[in-house]
Amino acid sequence: MKRFFIYLTAFSPIVYLLIRLFIFDDVNDPIKYIYTITGVSATVILFFSITISLIKEKINLMKYRKEIGLLGFFYAFLHLTNFVVFDASFDIEFILKETVEKPFIYLGMIAFFILLFMGITSSKQLFRKYNKYHKFVYLALILITIHWTMAQKSLTIIQYIYMIFIIMVIYYKLKQQELRYNIFTNLLTK
Repeated sequence: MKRFFIYLTAFSPIVYLLIRLFIFDDVNDPIKYIYTITGVSATVILFFSITISLIKEKINLMKYRKEIGLLGFFYAFLHLTNFVVFDASFDIEFILKETVEKPFIYLGMIAFFILLFMGITSSKQLFRKYNKYHKFVYLALILITIHWTMAQKSLTIIQYIYMIFIIMVIYYKLKQQELRYNIFTNLLTK
């Protein structure tokens, strides 16, 4: 039942996007709208995937963390695909020019390639070999946040609240890592 709820929740943004684009047909700038929905969905899902260990005492979703992370990657892939297919029309020269001229784009690209690496190495066999590199998700999430902030023309109160939430999550994850380290060192010294 948890898995069903996770997928239902995770795919609701894409269903909402498709309904707004093709049924209501009330979106003024479809490319920007796709950027917004896919970018926000990727970010929220990826941040949720790192908070799972923080909330495991209340709701244990640890066995779904990989799936949730891959769902976040799915939206990041749609976000990049929107840029390459609809915005750039597969024009490599345009993609390179935009990437060089707009720093938020290359930050997003770096974050995407980190997520791509994590997605590729998330199988059981590869994860055992590369799991220490999966901590780069924190770097990717910081780059995503900077990417998102730089892409905005102006920030709203909602976006400031989101950034405060991100800072709080990173703070608690660091505290969790520090606690694990202290427990480990105490065990070694006994």
